[in-house]
Amino acid sequence: MRVATDIGGTFTDLVYVDEKGSVGIEKSHTTPPNFEQGVIDVIDKSGINQQSIQSFIHGTTVIINSLTERKGAKTALLTTKGFRDVLEIARGNRPDLFNVLYKKPTPFVERYLRREVSERINYQGDTLEPLQKEDIKEAIEYFKKEGVEAIAVSFLHSYANSEHEKKTVELIKELWPEVAVTASHEVTKEWREYERTNTAVLNAYVQPAATTYVNKLDEKLAENDTMSNNFIMQSNGGATTFPQAKKIPINMVESGPVAGIYGAAVLGEIIGEKNIIAFDIGGTTAKCSLIENGEVKVSTDYYIERTDRTAGYPIKTPVVDIVEIGNGGGSIAWIDEANSLKVGPQSSGAVPGPVAYGLGGTEPTTTDANLLTGRLAPENFDYNVDLANVKNVISNKVAKRFDISTEEAALGIIRIANSNMLNALKLISIRKGHNPRGFTLVAFGGGGSMHAPALAKELGVKKVVVPISSPVFSAWGMLMTDLRHDYIKTFIKRLNDIDLTLLNDEWNRMEQEATNQFITEGVSKEKVHYNRFADMRYLGQEHTVKVPVPAGEWDEECIKSIISKFHELHEKNFTFKLEESPTEIVNLHLTAFGKVDKPELKQNIVQGTLNDAKKETRPVYFEEAGWLNVAVYHREKLPTESMVAGPAIVEEKAATTVIYDGQSLYKDVYGNLIIETGVAVNDL
Repeated sequence: MRVATDIGGTFTDLVYVDEKGSVGIEKSHTTPPNFEQGVIDVIDKSGINQQSIQSFIHGTTVIINSLTERKGAKTALLTTKGFRDVLEIARGNRPDLFNVLYKKPTPFVERYLRREVSERINYQGDTLEPLQKEDIKEAIEYFKKEGVEAIAVSFLHSYANSEHEKKTVELIKELWPEVAVTASHEVTKEWREYERTNTAVLNAYVQPAATTYVNKLDEKLAENDTMSNNFIMQSNGGATTFPQAKKIPINMVESGPVAGIYGAAVLGEIIGEKNIIAFDIGGTTAKCSLIENGEVKVSTDYYIERTDRTAGYPIKTPVVDIVEIGNGGGSIAWIDEANSLKVGPQSSGAVPGPVAYGLGGTEPTTTDANLLTGRLAPENFDYNVDLANVKNVISNKVAKRFDISTEEAALGIIRIANSNMLNALKLISIRKGHNPRGFTLVAFGGGGSMHAPALAKELGVKKVVVPISSPVFSAWGMLMTDLRHDYIKTFIKRLNDIDLTLLNDEWNRMEQEATNQFITEGVSKEKVHYNRFADMRYLGQEHTVKVPVPAGEWDEECIKSIISKFHELHEKNFTFKLEESPTEIVNLHLTAFGKVDKPELKQNIVQGTLNDAKKETRPVYFEEAGWLNVAVYHREKLPTESMVAGPAIVEEKAATTVIYDGQSLYKDVYGNLIIETGVAVNDL
């Protein structure tokens, strides 16, 4: 049996596949701050035989929570003499250009905990000044007195030669084995000293918390006699082992969300949809990502806490290109100083949750609004819903402020939440030069199917897919992932004058390093596969374009083909190309996959009629039309390929699909719900 669990802000999800290929799902409430207990709770609730679990895959929010809540370890930094303030200097980029009160983000390591070491390596990897170990010893004694819990080591140009960092780490472990230590070359071998240093610092900052969490989860699983192979989802769309996750925990910064994105790509391949907008609405956030021609886009230009007002903090590790906003089922509706209605980013979370939960929530949320407008049914909640209380809260907090009916207030909350989500969808499609009409929207998470049909109308998407196991689809995506490691190395060479022997040797060295790592993780050499990319630019440019490049030995013809591909991609990304300009490689990027056996998606043909699947007729409040009596269907009873005309509702455990007038829905042979939005083919 393969089991995947995903911790969200409100719920912890589980999907399992048994030896017969049968899929089962379960949800239980997230249990902060002891998140591992929520994992055990959902396993217990599912009723599966824990002794039969062969593979256990987990997605966690522990890392991003530690960063955003500033609950990591007291961290120190060792760096090259003269570079103590690189975290303070950061970049000159000012997102809020005309704000005279603008302040740079505060470094995660205060200045008094940043110490310099006499050593120097140049950009070619040559040693200019040897490492002075006395500086390290003095710094360690100082850090001990200050109660430091983790140390980051980041020396200048260590991406080219990591010898000094390695010696420093060895000395720290010898003198102070209890402290957590991270060297920048262990996390990233890309250049840019500020981004690399900050990434090493953040990894050190979360390492003690990550180690504690992974150890607790491992112990909890062992207590239940779960003798499984355990893996954790990474931000690059692949999984890694528990020991490796404890070593480089910053790779889990977007652990949970990216699994659903990858799952959407896998599902798209199965149902013949290559161009996808993956859209995940949970209890706290909404997340989306664009998949073009089946490719999940991965970048090392990732930031946390970056907004139109703040520069945020860079993390130079591979992360799926994802846009995330603070709008979900638990997002709170509130009125600002200008008397405008807002929704999110504040969330009611798992506790106290929306008013409908009856756990003490006093602020109206998106879930409450969907309940009041008939989109959600009280009997589908885990709690006894006091509908009168929900109506009173929305009336007092919103309706009376604008002198409108309670239903109009609830619909207003939904429409503002939709508007926020629509902006996020535009960020990853229209604003990056993609026409959304050429894409299929794959909607999942507890609220994905409820909001996606309305958003599809606004965005002009022709088709919406609500996948099987949609409420827990991120966990389903984990079941479909392979083990993955990314190896990125700065290798600045002009392509018109490159030493092919040196280049091929570097590729071979990276592949051998990947193979060795997978072997230590129990993956045979035959199951290791590689994808190669090169970050390229025109001579004199600052930033790069990621170009897929061929495997094997490179020759002159191969170089010509790569340059041609770069011109093509540069024009696609930036609308121009400079074919006469020299080109150069900046980074080599090797993605290595350790292939694992994955469950096959079985066909599930359901016979019968729509009348057999009908649950009830229920009044639902719609834009413009007001209250309408609409048919409500059980998803699992819907006959395959039978067409449902909107307006209508399809319910399943933990999710509801709302289709509008002019839209239609049917269930395909795999059990996915396919919604045709009415966008004409000739409009594409």
